[in-house]
Amino acid sequence: MPELPEVENLRRGLERSVVGQKIKKVIVHKPKLVSGKGTIRSANKKKVQEFIVGLTGETFISIERRAKNLLFKLSGDKLILAHLKMSGQFAYEPTKGKKRMGGHPIELSENSLPNKHSHIIFELTGGTLYYNDIRMFGYALYFPSSSKFEKENHFGEYGAEPFSAEFSLSYFSKALKNKKSKIKSVLMGQDIVTGVGNIYADESLFEARISPVRSADSLTKEEIKKLHKAIVRIMKKATEVGGSSVATYRLIDKSKGNYAREHKVYGKSGKMCVRCGKPLKTIQIQSRTTVFCPNCQV
Repeated sequence: MPELPEVENLRRGLERSVVGQKIKKVIVHKPKLVSGKGTIRSANKKKVQEFIVGLTGETFISIERRAKNLLFKLSGDKLILAHLKMSGQFAYEPTKGKKRMGGHPIELSENSLPNKHSHIIFELTGGTLYYNDIRMFGYALYFPSSSKFEKENHFGEYGAEPFSAEFSLSYFSKALKNKKSKIKSVLMGQDIVTGVGNIYADESLFEARISPVRSADSLTKEEIKKLHKAIVRIMKKATEVGGSSVATYRLIDKSKGNYAREHKVYGKSGKMCVRCGKPLKTIQIQSRTTVFCPNCQV
């Protein structure tokens, strides 16, 4: 699943591609993707109809991001909340010019649009925007107004954005105080800091020299300070270079993010620590592969 740096770069690319364009037609091939956001979803004819009728004729005004979510703002105070989850992809094909796609790799998209994975299609004044998804865990939800969106409180349990003033050292220290879960699990939980997933949790903990299996409430003031600094630095740097293109993840222009070159532990199972030369260790935390240095990270 893409993390904050990847989603933010996708947002920027989509904004350059579709903002200012009017939606001429909306096609929904998989109704469940616009019917809800749970793991188990069923098609809702009313929501599909609202999605199609409500969006047709509107214009993309802006695209924002909250954690790993994309929020498309349209004319008429309407919104689309989208999440790529495990295999979602946005592909844009301008009327004139080359295809652009960002998200998880779908080989068919390189050669054929639409294809069997193109479940939502927006025909625009200057091209076509596709939402493709092999596993169909992602979603795109329609809201007729910003007040309706705010009322449903989708982001109510989210913590601070890592680049925001809210994510201060004081805030981070207080938030970790009573957390007894493993620190890596806490970082990936999204209720303290958003957008940090498997990649950047591993990298931040390595930089701060903290073992991922430590309980969050066991960290000292100095360790919390180091971890806070590592999260902010790594997330900023990763965002600047387009994120981490692992498993051939792509940005909207089909380019790769370059932060994977900076990885010290993520994806380095069986290799030696770049800091001490000792072998890295691989374990499972919340069913996610976790790589760390048992010698450097204590």
